[in-house]
Amino acid sequence: MSRWNGSGTSGASGVSRPSWLSVRRVLTAAGLVLAWCALWGSFSVANVVGGIAVAAVALTVGVGGSGRGGVRFGPLLRFTWLVAVDLVVSTVTVVREVLTPTDYTDEGIIEVAIPAGGKHHLLLLFVAITVTPGTAVVAAESDGSALYLHVLHCDRRASVEAHVQHLADLACRALPMPDGDSGSGSNDETEVPA
Repeated sequence: MSRWNGSGTSGASGVSRPSWLSVRRVLTAAGLVLAWCALWGSFSVANVVGGIAVAAVALTVGVGGSGRGGVRFGPLLRFTWLVAVDLVVSTVTVVREVLTPTDYTDEGIIEVAIPAGGKHHLLLLFVAITVTPGTAVVAAESDGSALYLHVLHCDRRASVEAHVQHLADLACRALPMPDGDSGSGSNDETEVPA
């Protein structure tokens, strides 16, 4: 088996592929299409086509990252699992808030600092945070150093900050950048070069 190197050719066979096509870009596009359908609430043909269009625009203008770097499936699965758990827990929290006669929410906008490597994964963080009920990214610093989140419970600020830091760390480990600015990660993960 040959492995793709960063130059757009396969190491052993010399087979070339377009420089814009990488495992990382395909996974990013697939994630954007899934997020688009999740935001619309169904997987219809129109939503999938719309998601493909959004992904194409996002990746063309560079919002989705450079496409450089590899993919580590262990941290990527942990990131996906964490977002799935967030969806369930936050949905239960929002349902409880809706069904409770007394309003226990303490809504507000909080600033959450993002680690240096997290700036390469802002789009992924935006989607992971905003797709969960009760939270939304409303703004970000232009240098990617901080996100501004609308939350239902400002009294949980410390746990929200820690959780976003954990998401950013998993994103950095799952999709490491070649310049070394990818956060901490172990070497026990299988990495597929993009």
